[in-house]
Amino acid sequence: QVQLVESGGGLVQAGGSLRLSCAASGRTVYAMGWFRQAPGKERDFVAVISWSGIDTVYADSVKGRFTISRDNAKNTLYLQIDSLRPEDTAVYYCAASSRVTYARPGQDQYDYWGQGTQVTVSS
Repeated sequence: QVQLVESGGGLVQAGGSLRLSCAASGRTVYAMGWFRQAPGKERDFVAVISWSGIDTVYADSVKGRFTISRDNAKNTLYLQIDSLRPEDTAVYYCAASSRVTYARPGQDQYDYWGQGTQVTVSS
């Protein structure tokens, strides 16, 4: 089994920044990613990263503002969020795959999910 624990969420003003972290423990995981769910909406893809950390894919809505990275030595995934907007308000979930090594945005590629961390952006 794999445990994923997110941290770093909070309340921030529009234009501000946050850095989310996701600590993984348990068996080896490969591709990882961030997804988010806004109130009343379905969970959506944000960014994913390959096992090597070389390849990344971003949702169009976050390109140029969000940066996904990972430190495999620390088993930790990160999401640097800059230029925050009110529409970025959501619960952010970390996900990990035990099967896929490439950066793939489909939620069905991921086997393990964290509990989520709330990001709230005030205007």
